[in-house]
Amino acid sequence: MKVTLGVTRLLADPAKYLGSARPRLGIVANYNAVDERAEPIIKRLAANPDIHLAALFSAEHGLWGCEQAGVKMSGTVDRHTGATVHSLYGETTKPTPEMLSDIDVIVFDANDVGSRYWTYLSTMAKVIEAAAEAGITVVITDRPNPLGGLAVEGNILDLEHRSFVGYLPIPIRYSMTFGELALMHARESGLDVDLRIVETEGWRRQALFPDTGLFWTATPNMPDFDTAMLYPGTCLFEGTNCSEGRGTTKPFKLIGAPWLDALALAEALNAVGMNWVRFRPAHFRPAFSKHAHCECGGVEVYVTDPRRAQPVRLGLEMLAAVRAQCPDMFAWNASFIDHLAGGPGLREHFDAGRPAEELLNLWASEAKAEAFALKRERYTIYE
Repeated sequence: MKVTLGVTRLLADPAKYLGSARPRLGIVANYNAVDERAEPIIKRLAANPDIHLAALFSAEHGLWGCEQAGVKMSGTVDRHTGATVHSLYGETTKPTPEMLSDIDVIVFDANDVGSRYWTYLSTMAKVIEAAAEAGITVVITDRPNPLGGLAVEGNILDLEHRSFVGYLPIPIRYSMTFGELALMHARESGLDVDLRIVETEGWRRQALFPDTGLFWTATPNMPDFDTAMLYPGTCLFEGTNCSEGRGTTKPFKLIGAPWLDALALAEALNAVGMNWVRFRPAHFRPAFSKHAHCECGGVEVYVTDPRRAQPVRLGLEMLAAVRAQCPDMFAWNASFIDHLAGGPGLREHFDAGRPAEELLNLWASEAKAEAFALKRERYTIYE
């Protein structure tokens, strides 16, 4: 499969997408966003003589994508381009009128992981809102969804529980591209904004990231495609007192706690029947984050068949197994799990002692899930 990214198409003909007047450009991206040759797109956009780079905007993880999750940042100057860098993960998560005062067009390009709890998605939505208020154009240079564009899993976020962790009323695994989600957000929210999507060429909805031939670059805790495939499920452990593997070399693949029996947990999970993953009993010692410097027992998760993977089911079955082994030790971070889960339903379901499969069936049968499926069809760009 030959995939041509949206940003590559923009660079081939800037006037087509940005206008012929060489507008003042703001770029929302970091240096981890690269093209098909692993060249940072910031470098390529800044070097193009037909583009006037006015400012850069950095989201979570910073301009170089190297900061740990949750690290707040302030504005700076990029020494490579000389451009002012406005932080959208510090005092504000939405571009202010002052930040946009010298910009005619804002380009957004970010690596996706296909999961609702991904702050770059929230950043994109807020950039579109700010552009609508300021009357400037937004250009989304699209990329493939690494988890493919077919399977939809999980509940729809309740807007009463909207946060920067989960901002849009979409499922946990939505199987849309950022460009498609941008169109949905703008139109469903009634935003009066000049929104242009520069489509990726060559991508098909059935394709997973390894099919694209593109370079994987993401954040410090998203080192590879397998991690991204697990993330919609294992990220739910961020809302518990268990380690989700942060502080190890295998975040979101290692799940555990000091009080868990690794052998028993692996045996229980391998018996569930999820034959697209395998669980290895594991002990690990996080260098930072939860249970830092303490030995944790748990499991390492291996994806054996990514095309059949159901990561949301995986997360729910793992939560049920961990909770069943040590119900007196397991605990929720109630506010955060509700942000991740898009409401209190997940937490309340397990607190009532109900099985994971029942929750999956409930989510699938909700009217909101059916409404999303119909809405999604109106905004899909790719076949």
